[in-house]
Amino acid sequence: MTVVETPVLLAIQDGIARITLNRPEKLNAFSVDMHVALMAALDEAECVGARVMLLTGSGRAFCAGQDLGERDVESDAPLDLGANIDRWYNPLVRRLTDLPFPWVCAVNGVAAGAGANIALLADLTVATAGARFVQSFARIGLLPDCGGTWTLPHLVGQQRAMAMALTGMPIGAAQAAEWGLIWRAIDDADFEREVEALVTGLAAAPTRGLVETRRAIRRAVTTTLDEQLDHERDFQRLLGQTRDYREGVAAFKAKRAAHFIGE
Repeated sequence: MTVVETPVLLAIQDGIARITLNRPEKLNAFSVDMHVALMAALDEAECVGARVMLLTGSGRAFCAGQDLGERDVESDAPLDLGANIDRWYNPLVRRLTDLPFPWVCAVNGVAAGAGANIALLADLTVATAGARFVQSFARIGLLPDCGGTWTLPHLVGQQRAMAMALTGMPIGAAQAAEWGLIWRAIDDADFEREVEALVTGLAAAPTRGLVETRRAIRRAVTTTLDEQLDHERDFQRLLGQTRDYREGVAAFKAKRAAHFIGE
């Protein structure tokens, strides 16, 4: 009997949507089926009102990028990789960067190609001490996609971004954290506990405030200080009308723990 494993696992509990890329025999490389399943998992997480999302991989890798086994390079017919990006990767990137809740990427092993750049889109990216980030595109004659040519220089500067993209040199988790590529490198023995504490804390936080904070910080890359001051004013006005703001102030005054509901 053949057992067919779903390419993406989803578990939702206590406001936390845990999504696991689940093709361990392929180092969780992206296939069409995985793209479809991942978007469906994101739909479900939004539908049930998740407060935070955790994305990780099964087995010894986070994600090795595109499954090149799906690419027919033996045929004389030209390949249109742009169509593939338009159909699958760009919609995924846009969806992840506009989720209505914060999300954490827990990189449990190698993150290469599209897998690396998806991981770096997260609001917070953490990695096991043994994890590696590889811009593997140069090795097959391509340029970084999934926003990599935008994300990398903004995170680590042009020279380091160039070095990663042009050489395909693997960057270990500790170096990635030192460069600001990710937030933290965590010892393997502590990884699961630390990740759980992180997402549990975010699930109990004022969700709308976190989402607007993410949007404000990301838009600052392309705005002036004056524009950003106006943005802060406008969205502080909106957030000041939320239930969570009232609860936060009331809890502070009463010297008790706040109970946020994400509204």
